Amino acid sequence: MSLKTNNSEKAGGGRDDPPGMSRVAHFEIFCRQYLSPSGEALCELPEFCQDQKLLHSLYRQMVLTRAFDEKAVSLQRTGRLGTYASVLGQEAIGTGVASAMRDDDVLLPSFREHGVQLRRGVSVEELLLFWGGDERGNDFAGPRRDFPNCIPVATHFPHAAGAALALKLRGESSVAVAIAGDGATSKGDFYEALNIAGVWQLPLLIIIVNNGWAISVPRTAQSHAQTLAQKAIAAGVSGEMVDGNDVLAVFAATHKSLEDIRSGGGPHVIEALTYRLGDHTTADDARRYRDDEAVSRHWKEEPIARLRNHLTANSSWTKKDEQSLIEEVRQKIEAGAEHYLNRATEPVSAMFDHLFETLPAPLASQRDNAIYEEAQSDA
Repeated sequence: MSLKTNNSEKAGGGRDDPPGMSRVAHFEIFCRQYLSPSGEALCELPEFCQDQKLLHSLYRQMVLTRAFDEKAVSLQRTGRLGTYASVLGQEAIGTGVASAMRDDDVLLPSFREHGVQLRRGVSVEELLLFWGGDERGNDFAGPRRDFPNCIPVATHFPHAAGAALALKLRGESSVAVAIAGDGATSKGDFYEALNIAGVWQLPLLIIIVNNGWAISVPRTAQSHAQTLAQKAIAAGVSGEMVDGNDVLAVFAATHKSLEDIRSGGGPHVIEALTYRLGDHTTADDARRYRDDEAVSRHWKEEPIARLRNHLTANSSWTKKDEQSLIEEVRQKIEAGAEHYLNRATEPVSAMFDHLFETLPAPLASQRDNAIYEEAQSDA
C-alpha cells in the first residue's frame, strides 16, 4: 500500500481533480506473486530463491503439513479425534510465514495454523492432543511464548495487540504475528486491535488467510471491499496482498514485513489469497453450499505441486528425493499419532483444576461427584 498526498496543490489545482476539490491522499494495494500455478517463474526471482536448501526446506514442510492434515482427518473419521479444521490447500501460507519468523517472535494462531505450529516446533503429538480435547496439547514444549489455539473467531487480535505492546515496552525486537481467516476481518475485534496497533505503532503483523469462505459464507457476501488488505488503510497501517499458494511469495512478503516492523516501520497487514479445498471442519459438508466443479478448478492452483514443478524443472528435486521424503514424513506422523493414542488420559478432576484458587461450592461439589463416579467406573 502506498500513500500519496498533494497538499501543496491549491483547491481544484490538480489536473484530474473535480472543480473546487483537491486530492488529499491516494492508496494502492499491490499483490506479490513469483510462481505461476504450473511452477514457472513469472519474473526474476529474489536472491533467496538461489538457496536450494531453503527451497527444499519449504517444500518438505508443506508436504509434512499435508501429511499431518490427512492423518488428523483419518483419526477424526474413525472416532479417535475431535472436530478438526483441515488446512488442505493452504500449506504454503503456514510454511512461508513460519519460515520467515524468528524463534523469539510470538505467534497468535486461530484454529487452522497447524503448518505454522509444526514449523515452529509444536509436535505432532501436541497438536493431536489439542484436537483430541486434551488441553495438554497447548502446553508446547517448543515455542513457549506462542499463544494457544484460538477457536472463537478474531478474539485473539486484541491479545495480539497486547502482546505487541509488551514487546515494545520491553524494548525487544520481536514481533507478534496474528493469523486468522477472511471472516475474522468482519469482526470488531479485528478493527479495534488494528486501530490501536496503528495509533501506538506496535510491532504487529496480521496475516489474513483469504480462502474464500467463512464457513459457508463466500467472500463476496462478507465485504464489499475490493481487497481485505485495504482494511488496514483506515487505521493508517500498511497492507498488501500475496498469492497464498506461492510459498516463495509468502516467505518474501512475510520476511520483508517483519524486517520493516523490527526497524520501527509499525504494524502491517498481509492478505494471503488461497482456497479452502476441504470442508470448514470435519463437522461441515461444503458440498451443501459450493459445487465440486469450482473446487476442482482450484486444485490446479494448489501450492505443493506448484513448488515441486518448479524444483523438478530446475533439476533440483528428483523422484528419489520425493520417495525418501514421503517415507520420512510418514514415519514422523505415525510416531506422533502413536504417542497421542497411547498417552494416558487425565483424571476427571483435571477439568476443574486451575479454574479458581478456591473452587466455589457448586463446582467443588461437582468435582467431588465426578471423582466418585470415576472411581466407581474403574472399580
